[in-house]
Amino acid sequence: MAKLEQTLSGNFNQILNKIEQGILNGSMSASLEESSDFHSGDARCSVRVFERYSYSGGNRVSLSVTLFQNGNDAIHLSAITTGGSQAMFFKINTFGEEAFLDKLRELL
Repeated sequence: MAKLEQTLSGNFNQILNKIEQGILNGSMSASLEESSDFHSGDARCSVRVFERYSYSGGNRVSLSVTLFQNGNDAIHLSAITTGGSQAMFFKINTFGEEAFLDKLRELL
């Protein structure tokens, strides 16, 4: 599992759209598996779960992206990848997870 957390500034909708389009257009096998959006008062939270095939690992990996903003405050991003290991009892070969997260880093 790999994780990226950042504080961003800008337009929430534009950042979310850039992430969605960038991930989906960045890999032939990438797909948006599920999404969720919450609003409460001035706060909003969007969750996106992507999946793609990892050639290096020979399996599928997922990327969960959460954006949170309260009013006009900074936008908080949390992104976590998982699924890049083939071992039964411990994690090995997590290259696919890191590569998926690197794609998000490029977009940001």
